[in-house]
Amino acid sequence: MAENIQGGFRNLVWVRDKNGKEYVCSVASLKGDIRTKEELSSEERASCADVSIIVGTERW
Repeated sequence: MAENIQGGFRNLVWVRDKNGKEYVCSVASLKGDIRTKEELSSEERASCADVSIIVGTERW
C-alpha cells in the first residue's frame, strides 16, 4: 500500500463500512463504482487500510 500512497491522494478513494468506519483504498485495485466496504471483493479489500490506524484517530 505504501507505493500507492506515494502516488498522491488522487490515486486513493475513501469508503465506509456499514458502521461508518472509514477506509482508504487504491483506486487502481477497485473494480467498478464502490460505495461501501461491504461491496468490496476480498482482493479489493486487500488494497485498503483503516484510516484510524493511519492517522491515529477515527475522525481526522
